[in-house]
Amino acid sequence: MKRYTLLLIAFFFSALAAEVAIAQQVSIPQMNFSIGGSGVKPGEIVGAVKILILFTILSLAPAILIMMTSFTRIVVVLSFLRQALSTQQMPPNQLIIGLSLFLSFFVMAPVFSKINKKSLTPYLEEKIDQGTALKNAEIPMRKFMFSQTRESDLRLFLEMGKIADAKNKSDVPSWVLIPAFVVSELKTAFQIGFMLYLPFLIIDMVVASVLMAMGMMMLPPVVISLPFKLLLFVLVDGWELVVGSLVRSFG
Repeated sequence: MKRYTLLLIAFFFSALAAEVAIAQQVSIPQMNFSIGGSGVKPGEIVGAVKILILFTILSLAPAILIMMTSFTRIVVVLSFLRQALSTQQMPPNQLIIGLSLFLSFFVMAPVFSKINKKSLTPYLEEKIDQGTALKNAEIPMRKFMFSQTRESDLRLFLEMGKIADAKNKSDVPSWVLIPAFVVSELKTAFQIGFMLYLPFLIIDMVVASVLMAMGMMMLPPVVISLPFKLLLFVLVDGWELVVGSLVRSFG
């Protein structure tokens, strides 16, 4: 047994020495990255920078989707609904986010259709330049955000941004409109969440009062109230009511 062990150790070190020898003989090529140089036109550098900016925007696409669409309101309301039902992790986070994403696509379908018709398709057909395409895409998005933004929230960010010459919507910059839209969406989502909590809160209070009256202090009320919450939610067709109200709230 010792002889086989010594042979394995010798074989391992011989293989390691062979790899080191091969690595010393093979030269690793050097790689350099640079922009510019002789014979490079300024237009080519500008094109490369534009491509870099485009990839940066694509990496920020999830944040843009969350901040500039109906996703924020929908995902917050569905999260409140799960907490009101006291179902812990049911539905799971992946399901809530997935449903919120597809509902957002449904709500934003008219806006995306206008962007595709007036911005993306003409740009791909080389009928308009990049700047015009961005402006055309910005118009329907701004119109949607203005329709869902409260005037008080918009006024707040205009005052904080020290923009006093905004007489109409076209004078409001997007960097002011976006945070005002997000704050308005959060307010609306919390209001809907409060309305969702009320019926389930009444069930919790009734169950807790009954358990106290029966002297069952050690039994958690959630264990008893959860089946009644689920029964109530199923009987009134809760998913249809919640999803329908969410989608119609953007009308």
